[in-house]
Amino acid sequence: MPRAKGHRRALAMKKMRAEQLDWTPQPPVPEFVPRRGTGSRHPVRRWPTSHLTGRQVKLVPPRHLEKKIVFVVGDSHLRAVVDEDVAIPELPFCFSFLSVPGGVAADLRMEVRHLTVPWTPDLVCVCAPSNNLTGSRTIGEAAVDFDALLTTVRSRWPKVFVLDFPSRLNIPLDLQELLRQEYHRVAARMGLPYVAVADHLSVNRLSLWCPDGVHLSDTDGMPILVDLLCDAAFTQLAPPPSEPTASPQTPPHPRTSPSPRVAPRVVVTGPEPLPRRRHPRGWTVVGQEGKVIFGSESLPGCHFECAATPLVQQSDPIPSNALWFSSAMLDAMEQFAPSTGSDGIAVPPSEVVRDQSAVQEGAQVPQKISKGKCVSVPLVTVPSVCVPHVSAA
Repeated sequence: MPRAKGHRRALAMKKMRAEQLDWTPQPPVPEFVPRRGTGSRHPVRRWPTSHLTGRQVKLVPPRHLEKKIVFVVGDSHLRAVVDEDVAIPELPFCFSFLSVPGGVAADLRMEVRHLTVPWTPDLVCVCAPSNNLTGSRTIGEAAVDFDALLTTVRSRWPKVFVLDFPSRLNIPLDLQELLRQEYHRVAARMGLPYVAVADHLSVNRLSLWCPDGVHLSDTDGMPILVDLLCDAAFTQLAPPPSEPTASPQTPPHPRTSPSPRVAPRVVVTGPEPLPRRRHPRGWTVVGQEGKVIFGSESLPGCHFECAATPLVQQSDPIPSNALWFSSAMLDAMEQFAPSTGSDGIAVPPSEVVRDQSAVQEGAQVPQKISKGKCVSVPLVTVPSVCVPHVSAA
């Protein structure tokens, strides 16, 4: 009989489990690989052993007491200088060294505390101990020991600064950076200068280190460290910049109020609007107390306007046309102001038109309008007007 589908699934499951059992875990790939330097270092000499710490200790006194003295306290990184395998250039000051190879911050503090010297240094340099990377259990514990070391040094000598430790090739760089930051934080809390050296010693240049990956080589690495030490000491011993001498005070000039600033105004000009034409036969509102005076319609060939202002003749935009009025209107005008036997037209003083209101040419006629109240109107000179009789076509 053919096998069922479940049988094939069971065989596949057994095969998959067998492959899982045959797999063996591989060791993790290390993130940090220790390296070895390619430089050289002098053979280590035997030094006297201290009864306080059980470590080798060597003190080098200053050679020129008449100069300013820089006292350097550190670990085995000072061996090449103490044994004079690396020369120190001539400077206006001299150095004195205390080296404790393999010593941590607590060992350096113990040696400084019980140190007796017949001279007083002008400046003290504390080399940050890198042995606490392996001698302390935590970074915080190393920071506490370093704080105690600086406190002891400051209790004996007032002028102190800290020199950073060189990096190592056999310890992860991130751990060294954490310790370096803790040391820097402790020094900053005490107000002490902290001189960094890690940026000047690249870990990619293996010739700067000796084969142990811890100490700097005498040929390439230590000269850089000595130069940084000399520069830092020279900077700390340099006199502070003198304060600028106060110049003789001059009488202050009277302050004048600043002139007001005129903000520029942008004026946008466009086409000027044409004045509104006044219809020559319209109505005009003039007079006192808003009284209304009716303007007379201009006759053909006559340009005048009855208003409270002096007469101003204007050009009629519409040419005169004898056919403007009809015959009926001309008859009415003839009855209102007959043209025969008179040279002028009289304007009636009221709403009632009188036949005897004709005036001579050049005469001045007082005009009145009765609309509840008579209002005197200035006299207007009325020119002579002749209206011809023309029959409508």
